[in-house]
Amino acid sequence: MNIKQQTIKKSVTLSGVGLHTGVQANMTFLPAKPGHGIKFQRVDLEGSPIVDADVDNVVDLSRGTTIEQSGARVNTVEHTLAALVGLEIDNVLIQLDGPEPPIMDGSSKQFVDILNEAGTEEQNALRDFYEVQDSLFYRDASRDVEIAALPLDDYRVTVMIDYNSPVLGSQHASLTNINQFEKEIASCRTFCFLHELEMLHKHNLIKGGDLNNAIVVVDRVVKDEELESIASLFNKPKVEVKKEGILNNVELRYKNEPARHKLLDIMGDLALAGRPIKAQILAARPGHAANVAFAKKLKKAMQSSSKNNVPKYNPNLPPVLDINQITNILPHRFPFLLIDKIIHLDDESVSGVKNITTNENYFLGHFPGNPVMPGVLQVEAMAQIGGILVLNTVPDPENYWTYFLGIENFRFRKMVLPGDTLVIKCDLLAPIKRGIAKMSGRAYVGNTLVCEGTMTASIVRKDS
Repeated sequence: MNIKQQTIKKSVTLSGVGLHTGVQANMTFLPAKPGHGIKFQRVDLEGSPIVDADVDNVVDLSRGTTIEQSGARVNTVEHTLAALVGLEIDNVLIQLDGPEPPIMDGSSKQFVDILNEAGTEEQNALRDFYEVQDSLFYRDASRDVEIAALPLDDYRVTVMIDYNSPVLGSQHASLTNINQFEKEIASCRTFCFLHELEMLHKHNLIKGGDLNNAIVVVDRVVKDEELESIASLFNKPKVEVKKEGILNNVELRYKNEPARHKLLDIMGDLALAGRPIKAQILAARPGHAANVAFAKKLKKAMQSSSKNNVPKYNPNLPPVLDINQITNILPHRFPFLLIDKIIHLDDESVSGVKNITTNENYFLGHFPGNPVMPGVLQVEAMAQIGGILVLNTVPDPENYWTYFLGIENFRFRKMVLPGDTLVIKCDLLAPIKRGIAKMSGRAYVGNTLVCEGTMTASIVRKDS
C-alpha cells in the first residue's frame, strides 16, 4: 500500500447517464491538496455546493448509496469511490453537473481508466491510515448479514454472497492485495434479479438502466409475454435468456462476477468512513445498508482512537521531510537546530520529531548529573516545527524569515530526558492573514503529553 497521500496530475472528465435518475451528467475529477479527502461538487446548483464523501451524509440506500449535504444530493457514489480506493487516490474534487455519476457499464472500469489517464501524483503528506487494533463486528439477523474487520497490517477484503438462487449459488470473492483491484475487481458489473426489474421501475429507480450496464439474473422460467414486456420497458427490440440464466446475451466477465461486484461495493461504501483502512474485511451477504452501518461503526472507532490527538510516529516509514530538506527551509544550524524530521505536513497542521540524546550540548551545563531538557528549548523545538508549517504557505520558503511574536499559556507536564523521542504537533487556529499565524502546539513522549501552549508567528521576506 502507498505510504504517502496521492492525488491526480490533471483534470479529466467522463459523461453518461445516471443509473437511477436517468439524468445525463458530466463528471470531472480534479486534483486536490493533501488532507482534502474525497469531495463531490454539484456545479449545476446555485453556489456549487460541496458534498463530502462522509458516512454521516448518507441519506438514502435504495439500491445504491446516496449522500447529501447543504441541500445538495449525489446519488449512487459507491462505484466512483471504489475506483478511488482501488487506485489509492486520497485527495480529489469530483465536479458533477447532475445528480448522479454516470453508470457507464455498471462497474468501476471506466472510472479507473479515466483516472489512469489523469495519472497519480505523490503528495508531501503521509496517509492517515486507520489500523484496526481490536476486531469490529456487525450483524443484521433479519437479513442474515455479517461483516467483520480484523487486525491486519494491510488491506484485504473477502465477500460471500448467497441468494438461494440456482443460477448464482453461493459465491466468494477476495482481494488479497490492493493492486489486484484494477484487473480483477474494477470491471465487475452491478446485477439484479429479473423479478426486481419492474419493482425498481415502479419505484422510479433504474431510469438510466440498460440491459447492457447490469447483469440481470433469471432464476425461474419466463414466458415470452414477460420477455416482450421487458423489451418494451427498456426500448429493446428483443430480449432473451441464455442457458446460464443471464438476460439478453450478456457474457459474464468472471464466473463469480456478482460476488466480485459486491466486493467492489463494500470497498466504495467503506470509503465513507473517511480514512484508508488497514484491516481484513470479511463480509457475508453484504448490501449497501449493512456496508454503511459498518462504515459508521468504523468511523466511530476512528474518532475514539483520535480523541487524544496524539500524532502517530512510525520510525519504519520515510519522513515527509528529512534533515537535509529541513535545513533547506529553516535557517537554524547546530547547535540550535532542534528537529530531526517532519512526519506530517498539510495546510493546517504539522508533526515532527526530536530525538533526545545525552550528547545534546545543553546537557553540559543544564543540571549536570541530572539531564533534563530545558522547557525553553522544548518551546523552541515546537516553534521550529511550527515554522515549517508557516513557511509551507509560500512557494520559496528559503527566502523568508520566521519570527515569533507571542507565546501563551504554556504548560510543562512531564520532564523530557535523554532517550526520549519527542513528537510535536502544531495546528493552525485560524487562517494565516498578512503573514501572521496563530498555532496550538503539543509535544508528546509516547502517549504522554509533556508540554503544550499557543504561539503566534510572522513570516517576513528576507529582501523586504
